[in-house]
Amino acid sequence: MEAKDSNKDFTFSIEGKEYTISEKNNINKNSTKETAKKQTLHVPSLTIGAIISGICIAIVVFGIGDLSESSAPLVEKQLTEEEIKPVQITMDTFFENGSPILGNPNAEITVIEFGDYQCHFCNVHFQNTEHKIFDEYVMTGKVNVIFKDYTIIGQDSVGAAHAAHCASEQGKFWEYHDILFTNWSGENNGWASNENVLRFASEIGLDMDAFVECSVDKRYEQKIAASNGDAQKLGITGTPAFYVISSNSQQVQTLSGAQPYEVFERVFNSMLEN
Repeated sequence: MEAKDSNKDFTFSIEGKEYTISEKNNINKNSTKETAKKQTLHVPSLTIGAIISGICIAIVVFGIGDLSESSAPLVEKQLTEEEIKPVQITMDTFFENGSPILGNPNAEITVIEFGDYQCHFCNVHFQNTEHKIFDEYVMTGKVNVIFKDYTIIGQDSVGAAHAAHCASEQGKFWEYHDILFTNWSGENNGWASNENVLRFASEIGLDMDAFVECSVDKRYEQKIAASNGDAQKLGITGTPAFYVISSNSQQVQTLSGAQPYEVFERVFNSMLEN
């Protein structure tokens, strides 16, 4: 409820219930706990509290007749709590709004990575672990990989993510993904600026007219926002975050941060053995 600076409103509390006497016809019925608490009388002295309670009761008993003669009603205001609906997680939460699949589409295991191209630990994963996973498991057909955006660091994160999706129109998402991380040099320091994402596109041989048109149209903004929403549904608080999913057992294993290759290896082998 919005607090009103009117001297004609009097709010008090009796037996845990909130009451307001007002001479105004239009009263906002939407109350919040914080405002309601501010309107409830609290005093440290039991004696003073008893006196004020007596005054409040007297106003209710003897004042109703006067109020009933006017058009303003006596309004009882009670605090209510909104029901929080549970978040629904489905396989679409993992698989939609992501990159093209890298590897065998029918592989037994899928790795979903939520990442930010400006993220330090995402770059650590790229430099230290990702290539070995690709060599040992993706290229052998056992695992495939999907990259999903969680652009939490800054506007250049969104620009880099959008550029990667524009590159995917020309079949070069993963090449662009790699050149972004290869050129990583920190967070919010300009390495992923608009000028540089254009230069990266040229370096991997993209049709620049088509790439620029895609960028100007901002045609993947909604996809990036939806991927961010998926990450929030899953409760992800940092990047990189990985979900290793077995297509046979539907088992989902979560891994957070720049884990060493051996951690992924153990998870993969355990799923492949079952």
